Amino acid sequence: MAKWVFVSLLLILQTAVFATEPITPIPQKIPYNTLKAAVGKKLFFDPILSKDYTVACITCHDFQFGGADPRVFSIGVDRQNGRMQSPTVFNAVFNFTQFWNGRAKNLLEQASGPMHNPLEMGMTTPQIEQRVNASASYRKLFRTISGRSHITIGDIAEVISEYEKTLITPNGKFDRFLRGEGQLDTKEEEGYALFKRLGCASCHNGVNVGSNSFQKFGVIVPRVWNSSTDDRYALTNRESDKNVFKVPTLRNIALTAPYFHNGSASNLKEAITAMSYHNLGIQMSNRDIDLIIAFLNTLTGELPIKAITP
Repeated sequence: MAKWVFVSLLLILQTAVFATEPITPIPQKIPYNTLKAAVGKKLFFDPILSKDYTVACITCHDFQFGGADPRVFSIGVDRQNGRMQSPTVFNAVFNFTQFWNGRAKNLLEQASGPMHNPLEMGMTTPQIEQRVNASASYRKLFRTISGRSHITIGDIAEVISEYEKTLITPNGKFDRFLRGEGQLDTKEEEGYALFKRLGCASCHNGVNVGSNSFQKFGVIVPRVWNSSTDDRYALTNRESDKNVFKVPTLRNIALTAPYFHNGSASNLKEAITAMSYHNLGIQMSNRDIDLIIAFLNTLTGELPIKAITP
């Protein structure tokens, strides 16, 4: 708990220091338990947590694609397609909630969700615990953490979420610019100014350039609602929550195509065109789109090489 008080204070301090800008730099490091993270990393890459041993966390959060899935929908156990585009796991520790509709309040709650989802890993809690407890190597590793001989689903979720804290991508070009350690080129600077002037920064702000609020997709020009979509309405049953999602992070956005909850935009130009039309009520010129893309490219950060190497 004390570590996370420290992280919260650090983010508050950063917000104060960079108060003149809507975006704040990613911290260059955050505290985490190295022993738990090491065990969590092993499980992140291990298909032992899926019913047919075909899916691991890394399957849907490919580090070569910014910690996201290059497929429109991920493929789970029994070759089933998911319903939502898998968001990036990079910098997820800074999200104010997890999943597109915010049904998990933190990484700890999120970690066990895919294991129990019948379209993803398709396991039950007893099956998960039986699998991991049957492994002598995992029993040994967890014993060093908890001192107990029996591994629970809570133990498993805890170490995976601890590992996910290591998946931060600081020191992108824009972070260095904010810290006064470098400059943007002319196109990047114009793109950032346009990003703010058009109002993009009203939703995409803070340390994760998003992921800190819920917003309707289609606030100006409505979009057709899909009843099978896991939006806020799926949780609240409020009409006003149809097509309302957690605002996605724009960190490493150049790496994480396709875009949106349904993967309907295959590249950044399509995504910007759709967002500017449906949420800003404008049709942007190709020049302005190119300027925004130039800015978005500066949000690609340094990959945590030690953390993502098996």
